[in-house]
Amino acid sequence: MTKTSFKRGVVAGLTTGMMMGGAALAQDCTTKIGAVLPTSVDWGKPIAATAQYAVDLANEAGGVAGCKVEMVLRDSQVDPKVGVDAAKALVDLDGVQMLLGAVSSGVSMPILTSVTVPAGVMQMSCCSSSTAFTGLSQEGKTKGLFYRTFATSGVQAAVGAMVARDQGYKSVAILYKNDDWGQDIGKLVAKDLEALGISVTGSVAINDAQPSYRAEVTEALKGNPEALYMAIYPKEGTSVVREWLSLGGTQNMIVANALKSDEFRDNVGLQYLGNTIGTDTASPRSESASAFVSQYTAKFGSEPNGPGLSNSFDATMIGLLAMEAAGADATGTEIAAKVASVTDPNGTPITADAAGFSKAKEVLAGGGTVFYQGATGNVRFDDNGDVSAPAVMWSFTETGTEETQYISLEEVDAFMASVK
Repeated sequence: MTKTSFKRGVVAGLTTGMMMGGAALAQDCTTKIGAVLPTSVDWGKPIAATAQYAVDLANEAGGVAGCKVEMVLRDSQVDPKVGVDAAKALVDLDGVQMLLGAVSSGVSMPILTSVTVPAGVMQMSCCSSSTAFTGLSQEGKTKGLFYRTFATSGVQAAVGAMVARDQGYKSVAILYKNDDWGQDIGKLVAKDLEALGISVTGSVAINDAQPSYRAEVTEALKGNPEALYMAIYPKEGTSVVREWLSLGGTQNMIVANALKSDEFRDNVGLQYLGNTIGTDTASPRSESASAFVSQYTAKFGSEPNGPGLSNSFDATMIGLLAMEAAGADATGTEIAAKVASVTDPNGTPITADAAGFSKAKEVLAGGGTVFYQGATGNVRFDDNGDVSAPAVMWSFTETGTEETQYISLEEVDAFMASVK
């Protein structure tokens, strides 16, 4: 038994003997969860803040399994080595049994394979979309420990191809980040474009932190494409687009949600992004999703416009609910096994707030199951820990981004089936 476990057991025993309530108990002991998120980049900070908000709501409801929750946050720096080191510290030093993270698939994957699975720790990602995770699960290598609240790369790739079709583009060049996520979505969008009869003139990998991307951009410009598809991050994206435009590339650009960034817009210049159409997964048009927008706006003073915010909230809340269902001192394997109990379509519906968390505690304590109604709707995982989702197209504005088209889950699924 760890020192932390021993301390929890002593406190729980004393508190039970004194017949104190759950709220009082939550003040007397603390249980930790880990988070490896990219807080050193502008778009990563709100993702972490949203996760902390979910923790605060759970604590407002009396904590988890009788204890106050502390989220120990470490910065991934969007770097696989840094992310793995951060995750190891959270597991080995802080003793967490549930870890949130990471954002990019290229960071989440090595954390999963070298840290959480070997240690038996549950990993819940808000934003990793590579289909490689699905394959790993199908091979039994995730051991049921990995879940994500963000749809696979297949959704954004399909919608990117849909944009090209709707805009009438006959040829497209692809620039993708050279990691698990970028390689995955780059391959998928190329397949979908070609299935639509759209020529892919070139597909070029972009590595981090290069002093220049002139060679890569020059390669992508071969064939004189009518449009450019990009699945890269804001820092490299800024340099790439500057090179692209300076060498005469088109302003017809399709971008994945990683470029849904004020930093990217401001550094490139809005005047050059007028023909840019972005893609993203979306929350369904449901009461619970609207309620999240309202409560997020009340908390932070603005609507959740950045990437991954609703997904971060749901990942955290579902993870905490699973911890509640698993009970005090549960292992990562035991927590992961309870995810089905808190996302059960036949369970008691609960809202994504402190009141909903309190209700869930009562139902779970009575041996029942609950159906979490979250920021991304009624979250349901398949056997691989994956979710499906609607999608949106968006454009840059002076104050951020705005949605230009909503694509329902049925429309997304139908389109993806048509290009198989």
